[in-house]
Amino acid sequence: MTDTRTLRILEPAPGVFAYYDGRVAGVRLHSPADNWLDDGAYALGIASYAIVGGNEAVVFDSHISLDHARRVRSHLEGLGVSRFTLVLSHAHDDHVAGNAVFADGPIVAHRLTREALLANRDKLESADPPIKPLVLPTDIFDDGLTLAAGGRTVEALHFAIHSADGVVLRLPDAGLLLAGDVVEDTVTYISEPEHTPTHIAELSRLAALPVRRILPAHGDPQRIAAGGYDVGLIDANRDYLRRLVAGEGRDGAPLAAFVAADIAAGRIGYFAPYEAVHQANIKALAAVGL
Repeated sequence: MTDTRTLRILEPAPGVFAYYDGRVAGVRLHSPADNWLDDGAYALGIASYAIVGGNEAVVFDSHISLDHARRVRSHLEGLGVSRFTLVLSHAHDDHVAGNAVFADGPIVAHRLTREALLANRDKLESADPPIKPLVLPTDIFDDGLTLAAGGRTVEALHFAIHSADGVVLRLPDAGLLLAGDVVEDTVTYISEPEHTPTHIAELSRLAALPVRRILPAHGDPQRIAAGGYDVGLIDANRDYLRRLVAGEGRDGAPLAAFVAADIAAGRIGYFAPYEAVHQANIKALAAVGL
């Protein structure tokens, strides 16, 4: 079993719930040894989301363990939800680990997410901790798909940011964007360095969406609880990547100094574990000649 005692249930907008865990100093959920759950998702903090309308919910990502997913489902059932649609933001481990808990309803994902999960099934099911059983999407799409939670319209949209299969959810009635991993606070994690120019262009396309507030998977729980970030979060993530591709940041300066202007402007905050992410990003780009 995975400990869920530090999971916080937040309501950043009416009928929108965030299930946030992590960013708790000195706490590990799985093992003292290095592992994807403790040293990635939990260390940086992670939220999955649910949009509720009547007895229906669109759940965005299934969280970092089966036990976390069970807590999400239990909370929603307590609100009277009996029909669940799970949407996956992308194929990375910390977003699909609880899929089995929602296997009695549709599991929606981009076509590339299903392909990635199939290709990496053995790796995910033998990971530390293992994601087993890995339940695959039942419904796939390419560019976009319109869903509903009660009377609420939910748009699933494809953006090739962070990973080629990135998906975000837009709630037109609230001007709200559920962003998955396409943006993060403090900075984005570069998982496909060779495609960074595409990610930068796609962030510009994302910035054109008519949204007022953004709820990322990895961010500050207090800002998420208060309603999320404004569109400056997109600008901060895009400018960070542009500067890295331009060769900045290779002088060894810490992340806090590198993004000081965005921190001062309130577009992002500062969270020390992202220093390691920043250094990894620089090395990843250098390895592909960017």
